[in-house]
Amino acid sequence: MAKQPIEAGSRTEQARVAPPELPLRGVQRRRHAGREGRARAARRRPGAERAGAAGGFGGGAACGLTHAAVTPLDVIKCNIQIDPAKYKSISSSFSIVLKEQGVRGFFRGWAPTFLGYSAQGAFKYGLYEVFKKEYTDMAGPEYAAKYKTLIYLAGSATAEVVADVALCPMEAVKVRVQTQPGYARGLRDGFPKIVRAEGYAGLFRGMVPLWGRQIPYTMMKFATYENIVEMAYKHLIPTPKEQCSKPLQLGVSFGSGYIAGVFCAAISHPADNLVSFLNNAKGATVGDAVKNLGLWGLFTRGLPLRIVMIGTLTGTQWVIYDSFKVMAGLPTTGGTPAVAPREEA
Repeated sequence: MAKQPIEAGSRTEQARVAPPELPLRGVQRRRHAGREGRARAARRRPGAERAGAAGGFGGGAACGLTHAAVTPLDVIKCNIQIDPAKYKSISSSFSIVLKEQGVRGFFRGWAPTFLGYSAQGAFKYGLYEVFKKEYTDMAGPEYAAKYKTLIYLAGSATAEVVADVALCPMEAVKVRVQTQPGYARGLRDGFPKIVRAEGYAGLFRGMVPLWGRQIPYTMMKFATYENIVEMAYKHLIPTPKEQCSKPLQLGVSFGSGYIAGVFCAAISHPADNLVSFLNNAKGATVGDAVKNLGLWGLFTRGLPLRIVMIGTLTGTQWVIYDSFKVMAGLPTTGGTPAVAPREEA
């Protein structure tokens, strides 16, 4: 049988002409991997940057405004934690603060609260969007769908580690202004007073307990919220999320956020008591706090008020945050889990 002529440009011709590809080794492999990594990063960077920017603005507004709005509740909570002998209940605490400090006493520490939580919220929400996308890309579609809750936990924990560094100095000022009448009028004189007495290190004395409070809190906040939203759209709302009106989506954001906030308050409350105690008592240690508060007091002192406060805070934060995302042309958070690729037959 006569041989068929080889057409120019055919696969056979390319195989005959092109030299065989040799396996990459050593430096070549590393360079190739680096180029591939940069290419993947470039492909996903616009989406991550857009989500991160919207998250930063939305998170800063959400956390700063809501925490400043509940300053009166925070004043009562901190005083109950620090001096339970004097501040025995929520109602009596309101009466004592009003009698001794007037209406202004309920708003002590609003400035460090607003600034501290604005910075913390910007880093927390903005970096969460970035890290969640990065970890999802690293895991791949199949594992991202299978282990989505682990991705939520890892992304939120990583973001919170950074966010708390911005919060810690303002938290130190806030607690002292709120629980020590006469210590300082607010941020303007409270901040330099701590620095003069203890140096800049005094602003970060509560760093480790703050991480102990905020990291579990944020992990619970984001992972629980994402899963509750997903369940809501899957089991409670018959209409697919993308077909729901924006007001309905924001309503789901608030309800899911409030429920997540209740869990957040419970899991992070012992560390919240430690933060309040350490920032109020100069030179105190964690051991001193546990001894003074007792194990039961560590877990329960001020908890009912904090559940109400954190539930409301968290629900409102998600509404504000998702509103910023909607204005930026992005979908609201949650409700659209990654789908694992189907295996080809």
